[in-house]
Amino acid sequence: MNQFNDSQPIFVQISERIADMILSQTAKEGEALPSVRQIAGELSVNPLTVTRAFQSLVDIGAVESRRGMGMYVADGGREKLLAHERQKFLSEEWPRVVARIGALGLDLEQLLKQGGKDE
Repeated sequence: MNQFNDSQPIFVQISERIADMILSQTAKEGEALPSVRQIAGELSVNPLTVTRAFQSLVDIGAVESRRGMGMYVADGGREKLLAHERQKFLSEEWPRVVARIGALGLDLEQLLKQGGKDE
């Protein structure tokens, strides 16, 4: 959990890693998440960067801060995160996918027949 890429800010990459823990249910609703200090130490990043990553998840209701106790997966947090990620996919990624499909001249029947399998 220590490799970063230059395509997006580090706090976004950390936020996505925490979100993946919630979506995969590695961290379940009501469970404590790793502390800011722990994540910052493991990733060799500034604690403020980790705090910013957590705040982005608090803002969508997936994570809650419990004063003096740390960060926890919020009740209903996984569903809120799923809804957020689905909307993000549809508004940001899907238009690029549709454009690429069109540029390649693919049609719905070909895509469904392929079903993600390699030919």
